[in-house]
Amino acid sequence: MADTEALRSRWLRTLLPARDGACHPDPFRYADDLLRRWQEPQRRYHTLTHLTAVLDHIDVLEEYADDVDAVRLAAWFHDAVYLPDRSENEERSARLAERALPEAGVPDATTAEVARLVRLTVTHDPADDDRDGQVLCDADLAILAAPPTAYAAYTAAVREEYGFVPDDAFRAGRSDVLRQLLALPRLFRTPYGAAEWEATARWNIAAELELLST
Repeated sequence: MADTEALRSRWLRTLLPARDGACHPDPFRYADDLLRRWQEPQRRYHTLTHLTAVLDHIDVLEEYADDVDAVRLAAWFHDAVYLPDRSENEERSARLAERALPEAGVPDATTAEVARLVRLTVTHDPADDDRDGQVLCDADLAILAAPPTAYAAYTAAVREEYGFVPDDAFRAGRSDVLRQLLALPRLFRTPYGAAEWEATARWNIAAELELLST
């Protein structure tokens, strides 16, 4: 179970250095709104546990980022809008960041970078020189390299989120996603991700794909 008070503290440690120093509203109002969003009933995988895991993985990868606070803010917003039956979740999440962060005192340049990073999670395909994008995408995809039990729990939670999709259609759609991932030359772009997560992730994906085909 995610610790909401710990997450509120993490939000404060990230937001305050990013502010412009002027007088702004209570920073916790933004944290509380985001925490409420991450606890909506339609979520099974995209929950506070996922948010916490992404933030933890960013902590592991922070040396590779140019602006790690922007990356952390992007993690908070990257699935803040999440409806499993909609395709525009990342765009709506980015627009939420574009509205909320200036109110919270974050400068325009940082807000724009956060929104860009959120939109990047549509493809998880950062450019070779996009260090912040590489850190966020690797942190978001790190679940693919989880141990077998945790990976099985992840796939079960994803299936629950798409409970409205018939089994045959889900297997076909999920298989297409997994094949696209396996076709990528690299799943992880940071040196740490490539060394520590790539091989395990590919094994997990291949095993899931085989299971879906039987």
